[in-house]
Amino acid sequence: MHIGMDPACQSPRAACSIPRNLIRFWHNRSELPDDVAACMVSWDRLVDHGFAVRTFDDASAQRYIRERHSDREVAAFGRCAHPAMRCDYLRLCVLLDEGGLYVDCDDVLLSDGWTRLFDDDRLKLQPLCYDISGAGMMPNADIWRTDLPAGQRNFYVNNDPIAAPPRHPVLRRALDRATELLLGGDVWPEIQATTGPGNLTTVVATHAFALLLRGEPLDFELLRSWDAIAEMRWDLGYRRDDRNWRNVYGC
Repeated sequence: MHIGMDPACQSPRAACSIPRNLIRFWHNRSELPDDVAACMVSWDRLVDHGFAVRTFDDASAQRYIRERHSDREVAAFGRCAHPAMRCDYLRLCVLLDEGGLYVDCDDVLLSDGWTRLFDDDRLKLQPLCYDISGAGMMPNADIWRTDLPAGQRNFYVNNDPIAAPPRHPVLRRALDRATELLLGGDVWPEIQATTGPGNLTTVVATHAFALLLRGEPLDFELLRSWDAIAEMRWDLGYRRDDRNWRNVYGC
C-alpha cells in the first residue's frame, strides 16, 4: 500500500522517520475472537490519517521473515513455541526492517494522543514497574515518583507499544539477542526473557549505558502517558485458555 508524504513531513525541522505503519499480530486470522476483533476496530480511524494497517498471522509472519531476513531468523521464529513468542519476534523483525507502530491486538485506542509518537525519530517505549511489596503492577503515574522505598520495585520496559524508525540499534540488538537465545538449544525457552519485555529491557539498559558513557543523548523516550492514548483490555475470552502464555508458563 503506497502512502503519500504526510504534510507534516514537509517541515524542515520534522524528522518524520517513524513511518505511519500500524503493525499487529494474531496467530490465526480465521479464528479471531469477536472480543479481540472489537479491540482492533478501535484503530481503524488511523487509516484516515495515512496509516497502512497490517495484521500478521503465523503464515504471513513466516513469509515476511523468510523474505526480509536471514536463515537464522527463520530458524529462530520456528523455535517460538507459543503464539506470544511469535508475536514478540515478528514485531522486532518488521519494525527493524520498516519502522512504524506496533500494538497488541487487545489494545484499544482511546484518544488522538498517538500523534506525538511521530513528533521525532526517537524510539518510543512504555515503562512499567512491578511493586514487590504490593505484589502487583504500579500505576503509571507512580513510576516516576522519587519518594518510594528503594529495592521494592522492578522497573522494565514493555514491548507494547513500540514506535520506532527503521534500523534502530535497540531493535537490531533485541532481535539478535532473541535469535541467539532461541537458537541456543533450550527446549522450552522462557517467553519474557527470551523474546518479550525482559529481552527488550536488557538491550535498552545496555544501549543507554553505552550512550551515556560516550556523552551522547538518548535516542529513545519512555512514554509517560500511554495509558491516556490506549489501554489493554483484560476481560477477553482468550486469557482463560492456553492462547494466554501466562496459563502455559504458570506466570
